[in-house]
Amino acid sequence: MIEQPPALPPPSPAPPPRGRFATFGWVCVVMAVTSILYRLLVVGHLEQSALMFIGLPTVLAILLGALPPAKSATGMIIKGVTLFLLLLGILYIEGFVCILMAAPFFYAIGIVVGLIIDVTKSRREWNNRFRVIVFPALALMSLEGVTGILSFPRDETVTVSRKVSLTPVETRAALAKGPDFDLEELPGFLKLGFPQPTAIIGGGLETGDTWRISFAGGEGKPGDLFAEVTESTADRIRVECISDTSHIAHWLAWDEAVWKLEPTGDGTRVTLTMRYRRLLDPAWYFKPIERFGVGKAGEYFMEQTFGGK
Repeated sequence: MIEQPPALPPPSPAPPPRGRFATFGWVCVVMAVTSILYRLLVVGHLEQSALMFIGLPTVLAILLGALPPAKSATGMIIKGVTLFLLLLGILYIEGFVCILMAAPFFYAIGIVVGLIIDVTKSRREWNNRFRVIVFPALALMSLEGVTGILSFPRDETVTVSRKVSLTPVETRAALAKGPDFDLEELPGFLKLGFPQPTAIIGGGLETGDTWRISFAGGEGKPGDLFAEVTESTADRIRVECISDTSHIAHWLAWDEAVWKLEPTGDGTRVTLTMRYRRLLDPAWYFKPIERFGVGKAGEYFMEQTFGGK
């Protein structure tokens, strides 16, 4: 009689697969939590600090990384970050320019967190690496701009210069008239969604003369920059900012602009020095961006004032 092999135990039923709708539901919860955190930053007037550009994407990446990844944690986080940024644009929580500036932070932090999750072999290893290396660095970077003590110097100076074929007297007359503001000639960087100058009211270069430059477009309501001439000599004009209701004041605070006119053998060397305070953090990212933008604005102002002269 042939002995029958012992019967194998019936296979345990496979766990039901996680549906796409369940994963999408958790992603929506993460989006809601992140949106609430953003609102809290706005209420606390911290949306210009590194808590917005480093702290918030860190929280978003951690929450998305905690979800069971379909294929990889990195892919899940990238998809979630993209969805969040798209929702920002749809809901007009931030304008295109702010989304464009914030996107590198969200993607970079998300990729770092996702790669650590994917590379580590166990949840304990992931927790140890993140707690010891990544989280302290991101937390420290997120505190920049929260208080004055945690901020880097904000005062900035940008200078642009141009030689024109006019005499110093003709150069002063052109400056007193003001620029034309042809938006077709606006530098490409300033067309990304920043407020654009549309009109200039006032003029003159004598002490006490006032200027009002109107801005439209961008993500905010139309606003005006008011300035006053506080110093005027034959070769030097100082213009100080009185108030700025345009959305530019959300990123930087204008201080003054100083014009210097130096006669040359065949014309005049015009030098424009612009001083302002940077309002966005972290400094290592926004300082060069703002300096580049202010420089382009100065060049555009000169081009619209003197043209091919």
